Amino acid sequence: MLPTIADVLALETVRRGGPRVVAGADRLGSKVRWVHVGEIADIAPLLRGGELVLTTGVALPRDPEKLADYIGELASVGVAGLIVELGRRFVGELPPPVVKAAEEHGLPLVVLTRETPFVQITESVHARIIDIQLEELRASEQLHEVFTELSVEGASPAEVLAQVARLSGRPVLLENLAHQVLACESAARDTGSLLAGWETRSRAVAPSERTAYDPASGWLVTTVGARGQDWGRLILLCDAPPSPRDLVLAERAATTLALGRLLERHQESLERQAHGTIITGILTHAYADPDEAAARARAVGVPLTGRKLVSVVIRPTEPVEQALDGQAQLGELAEATAAACRDARLPALVGALDQDRVGVLLPLPPRTQAEPALTALSDRLRILWKTGSAFVLAAGSVVDSIRDVRRSFLEAEQVADVAVRQPDGRPFYRLPDLRLRGLLHLLRDDARLQTFAERELGPLLAHDAQRGGDLTRILRIYLDAGRNKAVAAQKAHLSRPAFYDRLRRLERILDTDLDDVESCLSLHVALLALESFRRDAR
Repeated sequence: MLPTIADVLALETVRRGGPRVVAGADRLGSKVRWVHVGEIADIAPLLRGGELVLTTGVALPRDPEKLADYIGELASVGVAGLIVELGRRFVGELPPPVVKAAEEHGLPLVVLTRETPFVQITESVHARIIDIQLEELRASEQLHEVFTELSVEGASPAEVLAQVARLSGRPVLLENLAHQVLACESAARDTGSLLAGWETRSRAVAPSERTAYDPASGWLVTTVGARGQDWGRLILLCDAPPSPRDLVLAERAATTLALGRLLERHQESLERQAHGTIITGILTHAYADPDEAAARARAVGVPLTGRKLVSVVIRPTEPVEQALDGQAQLGELAEATAAACRDARLPALVGALDQDRVGVLLPLPPRTQAEPALTALSDRLRILWKTGSAFVLAAGSVVDSIRDVRRSFLEAEQVADVAVRQPDGRPFYRLPDLRLRGLLHLLRDDARLQTFAERELGPLLAHDAQRGGDLTRILRIYLDAGRNKAVAAQKAHLSRPAFYDRLRRLERILDTDLDDVESCLSLHVALLALESFRRDAR
């Protein structure tokens, strides 16, 4: 940051001259770009603005009106200030017309009451200016390296903002054109306070330039976009006017964000990323206080407080490929889900939970029933997702607090994991809908269930593994057919004698009676448990 008139007056070389401010005392914060020594009266055309002019006045006109014109010309070209050494041309004090003209034009005017070598002043000020420029150059180089690395690595908006907050020590936010916060780094400030009434506050700050500082709000705002398509604003919250380094930092970060948006292929939109970050933060207890999660959600247009909260997990019935095409498919499903929520007039947080599942946090008014809302969401999504694969929509229990959302989401995930195996076309699934399959899925990691399945089916599984047989499949068909041998034979594409022969072989291997209801029930439960183990392993 360039030195001010006040900074120059504080230098030892200037203080030795006994400086005294005689006009423009309220403008001592003016920046000094350079120091220029000049004695001629028509020096103004030689200046570019921002100079601090030093003179003894020996060549200035004696006519008071011409002296006032001299002051006006200096002010018109934007000089930072004027320092006059008394003793050679002006003794004791400056003529009143000079002081009056300086006050009228708002030009800082300083007199030196003792003789001072101007070369010492110019050397001191220029050395400081050069040091500042070198420091800014080094800072600019550092920022270039940091943000180039972030661009190459494909850093997320949250990672870019984290660097901005670290380098500036100030809160920074990224918003879309609807003034909804896409990412926020609070720099150890209270997030709730930062985001309170965000949309209203943001709409009140509308700089005319792409990068500008708004003194009323203390915001440094820079537009984010590329190729003529602006899509957001980066906002640095400043306690004082920003330094040139702050300006470079904000603009470099905005460029990195814009580049990242251009390079985004097969990825979620920034809105989905923002929603997904909030959901993940709630599930991982990343927020120190539930109020912070509520504030972040409110900043993206989704109120959570005073609502019933329903966690939803959506899974495609076909496995998602772990590649770019798979990421694109899940991203498209998330976008379709968000569109379905909007169509159903259900404000919600929607984002990918992982590479297989889309998560939805649905806040409902206190008197709204969850079932109609879930049905409406499912119906709209099936209309919008016609080109994609089938999916299941699983819901967790309704909760009243953000603190309980994690439990609800875990339940929804478990329901989705079971329902996706044998979907039956329901609009949505909840834990009571899964019955025995749901119970077995919840207990799939229990060693006692694994021991039970192995005890019931171990000999049969070993037989098929050793001989390459399919008797386990035959047993499943028989039990699924309700022990109706004729129907089971038809489903197995075998003649009845051949199917009966396989049943007798099953009875010998398992040492059981397949006409006994309780024995068949135990075998059926073991088969369902086995299916849960195998699918979970896959």
